[in-house]
Parts: sequence; C-alpha cells; structure tokens
Amino acid sequence: MKNDLCHYRDRPLAFLGRYIRRHSFLHGLIFVAVLGAVIFSVSTQYGVKLLVDALSSNGQNHGPWTAFAVLGFFIAADNLLWRVASWNASYAFVSVAGELRSELFRHLTGHAESYFANRMPGVLTSRITATSNAAFQIENMFVWNVMPPCVATVGAIVFLGMVSLQMAAALLAIAGAVMVLMFRIAAAGRPLHHAFADKAAVVDGEMVDVIGNITLVRAFGAVEREHLRFDATVDEESKARRRSLLYLERLRLLHALIVVVTALGLLAWSIMLWQNKQATAGDVVLVCTLGISVLSATRDLAVALVDVTQHLARLSEALSTLLSPHEMREPPDAGTLVPKGARVTFEDVSFSYPGGKQVFKGLSLDIEPGQRVGLVGPSGGGKSTLVALLQRFYHVQSGRILIDGQAIDGITEASLRRTIALVPQDTAMLNRTLMENIRYGRPDATDEEVWEAAIAARCRPFIETLPQGLDTVVGDRGLNLSGGQRQRIAIARAFLMNAPLLILDEATSALDTESEDAIREALERLMAGRTVITIAHRLSTLRNFDRILVLRSGAIEEDGAPEALMQREGIYHGLVNRELARLAEQTVFS
Repeated sequence: MKNDLCHYRDRPLAFLGRYIRRHSFLHGLIFVAVLGAVIFSVSTQYGVKLLVDALSSNGQNHGPWTAFAVLGFFIAADNLLWRVASWNASYAFVSVAGELRSELFRHLTGHAESYFANRMPGVLTSRITATSNAAFQIENMFVWNVMPPCVATVGAIVFLGMVSLQMAAALLAIAGAVMVLMFRIAAAGRPLHHAFADKAAVVDGEMVDVIGNITLVRAFGAVEREHLRFDATVDEESKARRRSLLYLERLRLLHALIVVVTALGLLAWSIMLWQNKQATAGDVVLVCTLGISVLSATRDLAVALVDVTQHLARLSEALSTLLSPHEMREPPDAGTLVPKGARVTFEDVSFSYPGGKQVFKGLSLDIEPGQRVGLVGPSGGGKSTLVALLQRFYHVQSGRILIDGQAIDGITEASLRRTIALVPQDTAMLNRTLMENIRYGRPDATDEEVWEAAIAARCRPFIETLPQGLDTVVGDRGLNLSGGQRQRIAIARAFLMNAPLLILDEATSALDTESEDAIREALERLMAGRTVITIAHRLSTLRNFDRILVLRSGAIEEDGAPEALMQREGIYHGLVNRELARLAEQTVFS
C-alpha cells in the first residue's frame, strides 16, 4: 500500500479525520441529530417555564394544555433524535475503528525485518488495538460528551437572555472562562497521560513476550523471576495511571467549587428579580434549571476533555511508533520478475546493517542456473546476510543483486517471493491447520496438490496418526508438532511452491536419525532442476553439491567443488576434518 499514512505520524486528529471523511454522510447525520437533540433538550426547560407560568396565572383558559403540548413535543423530539444518532453511530464508529485497525496492520507488515528485530511483537500489536480503541472512544466522547455541553451552553444562554440580558452575559462570561481554564489545565496534563499510555503498552508487550516464550521461561526455572519482573512493570504502569487520575481529580475539584458558587449566585439573582416583579416564577425556575445545567455541562465537558486528551495521548503515542516510514519501499514502476533458470548474480555489493559494522564490501558472485551451492564458514562470516539480501529483506548500500539479469530492487515483491522457496532451520508456522500451513506458499493449490506435496516431503506417516489429518491445527508456532515434523512441513511447502530458486538453511538439522535418510531423498527430489543455495552447518550434507563458498569476515575465501577444496587443504579442508573428528569422538562415547 502507499506510505501516505506516514504523513499522519504526528497528526492524530488528521489521521482520525481520514476515516471519518470516508463515512461523511453517516457522521453528518449523527451531527445533525445530536445538534437537534440537545436544542430540544434545552428547550424542554423553557417548556417547563411556560407550563409553570400557565399554571400560576389566574386566567381560566387552555394555556396549561398548550404549554403541555409544547413540552411534550420537545421531550419526544429530544429522545427520538438521540436514538437516531445512536443507531447511525453503531455503523459509523465501528466502521472507522475497523478500517483504521486494518490499515495500521497493513502498514505494520510493510516494515523491514530490522524494524521488528528492535521491537517486541506484543507492544506493536497492543498499540494497533490501543489506536483503534482510542479512535472509537474519541468519536464517542466528542458526540456524547463534548458536543452536547457546548451546544447546551449556547442554547441555555439564549433562553436566559429572554429573562435578563445581564444575567445571560454574566453566565456566558463565566462559562467561557471555565471552559478556557479547563482546556488549559487539561492540556498541561498531557505529559502525564502520554506517560501512562507508554507504560500501558509496555505491560502488554511484557505479557506477550513471556507467554510466547513460556517453554524457555519454565526450562530455566524463571517463572517466579518473570512474576517479579512483571509486578515491577505493572507497578510502574499503576504509578503513571495514578498520577494521571489524580490530576483529573484536582481538575474536577476546581470545577465543582466554581459550579457551587456560580449556581447559588444565579439563583439568588433570579429571586431578587422576582421580588422586584422583573421575573415570573417560571423565569426563576428557568434560571435555576438552566444555570445548573450550563455549569454541569461545563463540568461534563471538562471531564470529557481530559478523557479525550488521554485517548489522544494513546493515539499519538501509538502512531509515532507504527507510522514510521517503511525502510523497504517497492518502486512505483516495479516490474515483474520472469525467471529463466534462476541465475543469481551479486555485482560489487557492499552492505552494512543499520548502526552496525560492514558485512560485505565489493562482493561479487555468480551462481549459474541449476547449480547447487553450499555456504560454509565461521559464524558471523556473512552466510545468513547473503541469503537475507537475496530475499530483499534489506537494501544494499552499493552494487546490485540480480536474478536472471533483473535487479531485485526494481521488481515487485510478489514476483520475487514466487521465485524463491525457503526451507529454514527454524520452521515458522501459523496457528492454523496443516493444510493451510502447507498451502501458504501457493494459496491457489488444490487439496490434492497439497496432499501430494506432503507425501513428497515424507509427511504422510505422521499426518495419518493425527486425529484430523491435514485439518489438524498445529498450535502456536507449530508447537503441537515435533521439530522434525515442522521441518517436513516446510519441505512440503517448498514442494508445493515449485519455485526455480531454493534456499535451504540446514534443512535436516531438526530431524531424528530414523527419518533423516528419507528426508534426504525428498530433498534430492526437491533440488532437482533448481538453483539451490544452502547454508550448511553439517558439511556432510554438501557431498553431492556442485560448489562450495567459504565465507569469512564478509569475503569469499574459497570457491570450488567439494573435492577440489579438500585437495587444497585450506579452510574448508580444516572444517571437514574437525567435523569428522567430532563424529568419530561421538561414535567412541556412544
């Protein structure tokens, strides 16, 4: 998707307005309905004044019933319009929250791998939820808690002007001063609300991090330590929340004092007007009810403003994290990769991780179509980085990476992914069925094709033992399966993709000895006719490969066929001998 969401990173209200405009008709209808409902609500108190005046008059006429009819109309219109507003809000506000969450998720998944490496998944997901909830609450509070007091204040002052212009002017001045004061005080507390929003996100992230790694936590007897750590995190969040709430209470206390003094003053003023025959009994009732209503409205407005400020703080904090620009942008004129044998070329490539040391400097490499290439060497030599760059998880600082003569930074991501099949060492699985996990690489595959891929990867023996076969849910990250079973599912996924370029990260490392030979056979079939790049940890898996690349410190130290490298007695020769010595030692002690 386009990166236009980034423009809203520091503009939470404009960001919310983006979604409101999509449902402008419904929001306009809600606005008109609430406006009318509040006007009729205030008019109801004027209708009470008319009824009191009619009842207190000595004339024998139908005045009371006329006032009754007017009052009844105001009451009916008030309640009906609120229901119209609520009905439409159920559609508009929910749609805004849903679309907002969906687009934030789309934007989040567009970030590069480095973005996720530096952030806890729980914090990111909680911020999307917090953003959606904050938007929903802001809309609700504006419509039900901010707009009504403002409209009611204006309407009440208009009606009070019918009794006394001086009184209306005084109330207008007091209400205006109170609103300005509440705004300023509420804004001054924003840092406290931001601090609370940040601490709340950290709590969510800690929970997800621990629960997601509960096996690790228990394996090291760290359950109690994690309890203490979480308690400390919650304590920090509670302190931040307490500071935020106490700030609100001080604000409400100040407002309560203003309301008491002003309401009693208005009531005394109206009584004096009545004593001087300048106001009717109905006027006194109107002044009393409207004065208290206006001042109560400013109280409700003050509380709503602070709540809105808190939710805006959550919205702003979440957007500042989520809406950072994408590091990996697909060019607007990106072409489609058309594989022609999957030739891989690195042309004078230089690369450094963000904020890290340089990995490659002027690396050049050419892998012919159908060639099987093994990457070996000490840790930190650049094997995983080379494969990550080929998959365009990072951009190179200089040079080019090409597949069949097409630079990968100028093609669509979708066509690049269709060209590369990956069998990682640590198989990633979604908490879905086996069928869905195998089909993930090719969503349009039929059930029969999925089953054929599973058979080719030697998955059939263990699938037939599962209660629901391919429809069995694998659990979070596939934890309901063994490591070897997960590895075979990854191989089945690669079979189904049928991509011309295959990347293996020691695809037999998690397999038990009993099934390793069968999987080796499956991998041989999988590699046939494809360009294969393998990160090898067990050098015995490379015996039948065409070529070995020995990487050390970001440079290709040796390059050649396994037999040729063994004769040179270089780095590869030493690595193979050490592996053979380890195997011999294991055989002796077994």
